[in-house]
This record gives sequence, structure tokens and C-alpha cells, in this order.
Amino acid sequence: MTTDDDSARSRDVDDDTVPPGPEAGESTARTGLTHRRRRTDPLYYLFLFPSLALFTAAVTVPALLGFGYSFTNSIGFGDWELIGIRNYIAMFRDQGILGSYVFTLGFSLVTVILVNVLAFTLALGLTSKIRFTTALRTIYVIPMVISGIVIAFVFQYLFANTVPGIGQTLGSETLSTSILADPDWAWLSIVIVTAWQSIPGTMLIYIAGLVTIPSDVYEAGSIDGATGWQSIRHITLPLVSGFIVINTILGFKNYLNAYDIIVGLTDGGPGVATRSVAMSIFRGFEGGDYAYQMANAMVFFLISIALALLQLRITRGRSTF
Repeated sequence: MTTDDDSARSRDVDDDTVPPGPEAGESTARTGLTHRRRRTDPLYYLFLFPSLALFTAAVTVPALLGFGYSFTNSIGFGDWELIGIRNYIAMFRDQGILGSYVFTLGFSLVTVILVNVLAFTLALGLTSKIRFTTALRTIYVIPMVISGIVIAFVFQYLFANTVPGIGQTLGSETLSTSILADPDWAWLSIVIVTAWQSIPGTMLIYIAGLVTIPSDVYEAGSIDGATGWQSIRHITLPLVSGFIVINTILGFKNYLNAYDIIVGLTDGGPGVATRSVAMSIFRGFEGGDYAYQMANAMVFFLISIALALLQLRITRGRSTF
């Protein structure tokens, strides 16, 4: 038998389970609208303003001024006149500037391939089951924390004195001559030194990618009969492809800006055989070609922006880190 109290409790339960009406929905909407209209705390702008002001003063304003000066005949001070795009036309006819672009692009391409191959090989070794892994990782990252100009001067002494001395002792005519004095091979010394400094940072990124690969994947491959090289080709390389893309594009952009190592090793020589785009720009500023080299800097800036956009497009949607 159902009592009156039981009936009342049943009605209460039924009332509680009734879905909310239009009034509840309007209240929720008003709450969400109020939340969306909530103003940003002014304290955020207080912290943002100093960085924004410094960036504008140190980067944005000089870049805009430089862009304007690229259409003038300014030498960096004094009077100047607008000359239109004559600086840009002359730049694309200048064999010295075109040669610096050829050297910079070629050097960057060779270096990025060498660095990635060696860094990936070292990363494979340092993530395998070998002894003293931690100590070896520490040793390998030492070049990364040394100044580029210091490294360049050390290797400059080695290439100019030590290696020729060893070559003379061994009776080797090839090694007896400094590679820095050879216009055809001086670029190789820059590639070697740049790679020596760059490999540790690239290697650490590859190590970060390799340690994310589950061991079960390799176990499954070994059960299917995959050899060591087949595991690297069909398992490791596809799973770290995002890291390869990032290392390649970031490295290429960094090598385009090569300056300090080149100054310390060859100073752009012999002649202008190893003069990079960055060196051409700075040397032009020193020689009074301010507006002319500003045009060069604008073209170089557009190339760097294009590479940055390419990186964003390629890496978009990749779950790498």
C-alpha cells in the first residue's frame, strides 16, 4: 500500500528530474556572456608594455627606417636623396653580393646535411644500451656552450699551423698547405667548425625524439625479423620525422646568418671566397654603402621570413614535443 508520504516523495523526485526550462537556459547564456565580456586585468598590460616598448625601439623602428633608407643614396649620415629602386637593381647585378648569396646558401646546405647525419648517428648511440651514457652526453655538449668566435680562433690556429706541421712531418704535400689559404677549399674549414659547434644542440633534439619511441615498437619489429638497419629505416626515421624537419629548417636558418665563425677563421677570404651575406652587409656599412647594403639586408630579411613561414607550414599539426 502506498502512503501519502511516499506519494509526496515521488513527486519531489519527479520535480527534481525535470529538465531545466527556458529560464535556466537564458540564465546560463547570460552567465557565459558575462564571462566572455570580462575585461583583462590591467596588470597584464603593465608587464607586457616594457617588452613591447623595447622590441619596438630596438627592432621594429630600425627595421622600418632601414627599409626607408634602402630607397635613398644615404651613406649613414648627412644629406640624402630618394633614388627609388636603383639600389635593388644594382644589387642583383653585383657579382660580389651574388657570390655571397651563392656561398651562404651552399655552405648552409652542406652544413645542415652533415650536422643532421652526424647528430642523428650520435643520438642513436647515446640512446642505446651502452655504458657511460650520461658522461658521454655531457662531453658531447661542451662545444655548444663555447663562444663561436673563440672556437673559430682555436681552429684557425690548428688549420694554419698544426695541420700543416703534421703534413710536413708526414711528407704530405696536401696537408702541408693551410686549407684557409686555398680559395677552393677554405669553405670546408667553415663547414667543419660550424658542424663541430652545432652537432650537440641538434643531437639533444634527436635524443628527445628517440626516447619517446616505445620499446614495444622495436620488439614487434624484431619479432617480424627486422634487422638493425631495417628498424632504423622503417621504425625510427618515420617516428622522428618531425624532429628531422625542425632540425633541418632551424639549422638552415641559423647557418644563413653565419658571421662570427667566418670572421675568426677566414675573415671572408681568401679574397671574398668565403664572404657570407651577413659579412657583406656589415662590411658595406663600414665602407659607406649604408643605403645599398640596407637593400641587401631587406632582401635577406625576406628570405629569412620565407623560411620561417615554410617552417610553420611544415610543422603545423605535428605533435613533436
